[in-house]
Amino acid sequence: MKKIHCLNAISGYGTALFTEDYTLTDEIKEAEGVLVRSASMHEMELPEGLLAIARAGAGVNNIPLDACAGEGIVVFNTPGANANGVKELVIAGLMLASRDIDGGIDWCKANKGDENIAKSAEKAKKAFAGCEIKGKKLGVIGLGAIGAEVANACSSLGMEVYGYDPFISVNAAWRLSRNIKHITSVDTIYKECDYITLHVPLLDATKGMIDKAALDNMKDGVVVLNFARDVLVNEDDMAAALKSGKVKKYVTDFPNPKSIHMEGAIVIPHLGASTEESEDNCARMAVEEIMDYIDNGNIRNSVNFPACDMGICKAASRIAVLHLNIPNMIGQITGTLAAGDVNISDMTNKSREKYAYTLLDLESAADAVSIQKLNAIKGVLRVRVIK
Repeated sequence: MKKIHCLNAISGYGTALFTEDYTLTDEIKEAEGVLVRSASMHEMELPEGLLAIARAGAGVNNIPLDACAGEGIVVFNTPGANANGVKELVIAGLMLASRDIDGGIDWCKANKGDENIAKSAEKAKKAFAGCEIKGKKLGVIGLGAIGAEVANACSSLGMEVYGYDPFISVNAAWRLSRNIKHITSVDTIYKECDYITLHVPLLDATKGMIDKAALDNMKDGVVVLNFARDVLVNEDDMAAALKSGKVKKYVTDFPNPKSIHMEGAIVIPHLGASTEESEDNCARMAVEEIMDYIDNGNIRNSVNFPACDMGICKAASRIAVLHLNIPNMIGQITGTLAAGDVNISDMTNKSREKYAYTLLDLESAADAVSIQKLNAIKGVLRVRVIK
C-alpha cells in the first residue's frame, strides 16, 4: 500500500482520485508522498522513504527545494490550476484602485442612520469619483499562466496591454491574445503604463525588483498591483512613493506589518487562490502528478527536476534514476545494466541545471546486485524500481 501524508487540508476532489492501492496516513515518517499547501517544510526532518512532494499551488518557497533534490525527492507544483481565481481578484484590484469603492462603502456604513441617505449620497459621491480602466495602459510583468490570463482579460475589457517576460515559454506565447504588445524591456512598461501588475516567481533576480529606481522610472500617479509575492516590492520604497504621490495606489494581496500601514495601499488578506474552484483544481493536479510519478516515474511540473514522460510502463520492468548532471552518467548506468545481462528496450534522459533524470524500460527485471551497483555510482541520488 502506497502511503500519502497531507500536511494541510487538501480538497476531497483531489484525494478522491487516489486508487485503492493508495492510503492517507497521519504519519509523515511512513509516507512515500506528501501533499502540502502553505505549511513550511524547511525545518522538517524528511523521511528516508519519501519520494515526492506536491504543492497544491504555484509558489514553493515553503519547501527546501535543493535539499529535497539532493535526497532524490521530486517536488511538484500546480501551475495554472488557480490562475482564474487570481485573475479575477486582480481585475477586482484594478477596479478598487481606479474607483474609490472602499471609500464609498465606508461612507454608506458611517451614514446608515441617515433617513435621507439617498439624497445625502448624491452630494457625497463626488468625493469617491474615479476613472474607468478602458483605454488605459496596463503593464503585465510575467506572462506565465496567471499573467497571460490577466493580460487577455484586461485586453477584452478595453485596456491597452503591454506584456513583459524575457523567459516566456512557447505554450504561454500561444495563450496570449494577439492584441497584447510584447515588450522586450521592462523599462518601457515603467515609463508608459498607468497600471502595472506583477506575476513573476520569487527568485534572487526578482526579489525587491520594484524599488526606488523602478518607481522613479514610472509615470506619476501609477497604480501597482502585486498578487505574486510581497517581497518582489521594496516596501520602504513603496511607502515613500505612496506618500509623495508618485504611486496613486498599491494593491497587494499580502498583509504584513509594513503594507498594512501604508498610506494609499489597498491590502487584501491573501485571497488570490482562495476559491473553492482553485483549491479543487490544485488538489486534483497535485494528486495526479504525485500518482503518475510514483506509479510510472513520469515527472510533470517539477520545480527541482526536469520534465520526463514515458507514459504508462508496458515493458517487463522500469527503473528511474535521479542523479547529478555530470559527464558519463548515462554510460555508467547502461553499462551496469548490460553487465547484469539486462537489455534496455527504451530510455530517456533529461537534465535541469545540476540535476538530471534517467528513465529506462527493460526487457527483463534487473537483479538486486545490478540495482545495488546503480546506487553505488558516484552522483546517483536515488534508484527506484517502478515495475
